[in-house]
Amino acid sequence: MGLGREEEIEIYKPPVFKAGTKVYANRQVKNDGTMAGREIGEVVVKKGDVGYVRDIGMYLQRYYVYAVEFIDRGSVVGMRGRELGLVETKEATP
Repeated sequence: MGLGREEEIEIYKPPVFKAGTKVYANRQVKNDGTMAGREIGEVVVKKGDVGYVRDIGMYLQRYYVYAVEFIDRGSVVGMRGRELGLVETKEATP
């Protein structure tokens, strides 16, 4: 009998995004107390904000955390893959 909190262990698969990938936030993110200089509960990323994956880390040896640089906001925010979407870019055709 499970507790209903079981989640897949993400690190058994490759990361969804690579460093340098252009992504967007698919949900609003508030400071949970891990961003110095920001109030707890302050919105640090709005839904639709666009940024670039700078680095990929792990949390609890279970989840990938993507360090996303939101240039327009001047901040780097750690986000889970489920909070991000890929920005489709059209390649220039000759």
